[in-house]
Amino acid sequence: MFGFNKKLQKEPYDRNKEKPVIHASICTGEKVAGFKDLKTGKFHEVMVIRNDSDLQFFMQKYNVAEGEIAKEY
Repeated sequence: MFGFNKKLQKEPYDRNKEKPVIHASICTGEKVAGFKDLKTGKFHEVMVIRNDSDLQFFMQKYNVAEGEIAKEY
């Protein structure tokens, strides 16, 4: 498979302008990780979260701490 030997590229986000958020659907249970603009409230979708490993990948890639992610329904 491709990419197993590649290092994870960390992508910074502006902590003063955005906060990490998981949008979760009450009906379907679908979860989407992304960033919410603190000024406008607009959500920028980054990736779909299907399991815990997807969430861990998102947290590592964007250097997000465990308690830093908000969950919105």
